[in-house]
Amino acid sequence: MSEQKLTHLDAQGRAQMVDVSEKPATARRAVAEARVLMQPETLALIESGGAAKGDVLGVARLAGIMAAKRTADLIPLCHPLPLSKVTLDLACDPELGGVLITAECRTTGPTGVEMEALTAASVAALTVYDMCKAVDRGMRITEVRLRHKSGGKSGTFEAE
Repeated sequence: MSEQKLTHLDAQGRAQMVDVSEKPATARRAVAEARVLMQPETLALIESGGAAKGDVLGVARLAGIMAAKRTADLIPLCHPLPLSKVTLDLACDPELGGVLITAECRTTGPTGVEMEALTAASVAALTVYDMCKAVDRGMRITEVRLRHKSGGKSGTFEAE
């Protein structure tokens, strides 16, 4: 890990929003993922469309997109960004024992979209939990992580 100074602190050590006005606008992309682990019966219920609250994956997809657009309202000091694209893929994976969520966010701007992608994946996972908790309170949201980031001064990041 490189030694980088935290940039959300002013000269007095107080939290501040970083000034990105001098940074060039570049195409930026981030991909994040989350997993929701559950009982096989719960996964089968989601796959069959038989959940009492309706289309779990469809609602979670919409919730993730909406959350990405509201990231600056949720994460302190996060810049509001004009997102040009937000996609969420939710897949039932019996080998995983749950739902794999992949969120992709794009923008052209002076700062990255990592937080938007992570927020989208997290809120989609929370929505899956919320819609299925009546039948499986033991579900676990795991491995919320950044998988890819590109654009900007720091270059490309690919998770292992």
